[in-house]
Amino acid sequence: MSKLIEFRERLNLTQEELSSRSGVSVRTIQRVEAGIEPKGHTLKALAKALEVNESKLLIREKVTTEYNYTFIKLINLSSLFVTYIPPLNIVVPLIIMFALKQFNPLTKQIISVQILWTILSFIIFMLSAFAKNWFSIGNKLTLIVMVLLVLSNVYIILRNTAEIDKNKKLHINLNFSII
Repeated sequence: MSKLIEFRERLNLTQEELSSRSGVSVRTIQRVEAGIEPKGHTLKALAKALEVNESKLLIREKVTTEYNYTFIKLINLSSLFVTYIPPLNIVVPLIIMFALKQFNPLTKQIISVQILWTILSFIIFMLSAFAKNWFSIGNKLTLIVMVLLVLSNVYIILRNTAEIDKNKKLHINLNFSII
């Protein structure tokens, strides 16, 4: 129901009575009540006649964004199959995101998390390689670190997928977006 109708009926006014009070034609009142947003003089005159703030007559509907969560989960899970090749865990979801035209905050966050994880895993891997040489630790440390890094990425991907499915948001969410 139009906000104009709501305010007009609160004052028990007909369209004709509102027209004479406001100086706005009945036809214009009918258009506004049908859903056309009043502007300029019409908005001011109607607000004054109804004794309400102009902003209360504006439609301002909530913008509800419906995402295709199946596609978002697909984009997230696509990095799962290439977790052992860090650059591909970014490239594959990006390609799917562009192919499916899913440019929304959730998909951008998924890619950002993978970019950050890739950078951090590279740094950790390099530090473990240096630590192996500095402390004369055997080659097993490098293998253990690689396995732990891959498992941590698998956890991130699966946890985010479960959270998307359950609460329509990411569990591991950054306060910024890299892309």
